[in-house]
Amino acid sequence: MSVRVLCVAAAVACLLSSCAGRSQTESGSLATSFAPAKGISSPKKAEADSPVALTPVAWGRFNNPGSLSGRTLTASSLSDLKLANKEVVLTFDDGPMPKKTETILSILDEYHVKATFLMVGQMAKAHPEIARKVVNAGHTIGSHTYRHADLQHLSFDAAVAEIEKGRDAVTSVTHKDAGFFRFPYLADTSRLRQWIASNGMVVLDVQIDSKDYFGVSPAAVATRTMNSLRAHGKGIILLHDIHARTAAMLPALLTQLSAEGYKVVRLRYSNSSMMMAWLN
Repeated sequence: MSVRVLCVAAAVACLLSSCAGRSQTESGSLATSFAPAKGISSPKKAEADSPVALTPVAWGRFNNPGSLSGRTLTASSLSDLKLANKEVVLTFDDGPMPKKTETILSILDEYHVKATFLMVGQMAKAHPEIARKVVNAGHTIGSHTYRHADLQHLSFDAAVAEIEKGRDAVTSVTHKDAGFFRFPYLADTSRLRQWIASNGMVVLDVQIDSKDYFGVSPAAVATRTMNSLRAHGKGIILLHDIHARTAAMLPALLTQLSAEGYKVVRLRYSNSSMMMAWLN
């Protein structure tokens, strides 16, 4: 790998690690992680109600990983993203990142679930082999601009260029159309959303923000995520595959999702406008 590529990757990683720009005082403990959810009905209720330890020994208790995998939802527009109660979509932003993305891929494979990875164009170009590993493992991809720019602070034309360059970079590396898109910092505008929709892309909004970009413990991330999910009952979960804490807490989070009866939905992108043009 060239020195230039390494420098670009390091610079982007530094930018992404501080993307929240918020307080880092939140904390959590293993003892209070995953407080019992109301209404759990399971023959192993005691296990489901117990906190899930963030240790490899505890992960081995997951006896039926296939039970967590849900349906495949094909989407060509925002209106197609309709989840039923107890359905979640796992999404990972900002990667790919060496070691961290690969660790997350291994965990997802162990639990037999698929996620959607919204890749930054610069990161995909810096680590093309990892980007292709995501696709080869059966996961869905999308884009997250080329350089993780705050599009609200750019002119409309500059923002569109960022979006297009990011999608092109991810597509060229993975050889898959990066049809899903997420705004960096969730900073959108109605005009940009309209442009994205008219150009055959699907915006992935967020209902459950794990806030794993805070400098807190893995247990705090997992606890926050489950508490928010219980309040919503379903939704798209925002995670990042550039943080070690995210990979560390993921097995416990997936175990708890299964214990509480959630299903992980796999997204599939479909460009219906291109299909209609082909049929006509």
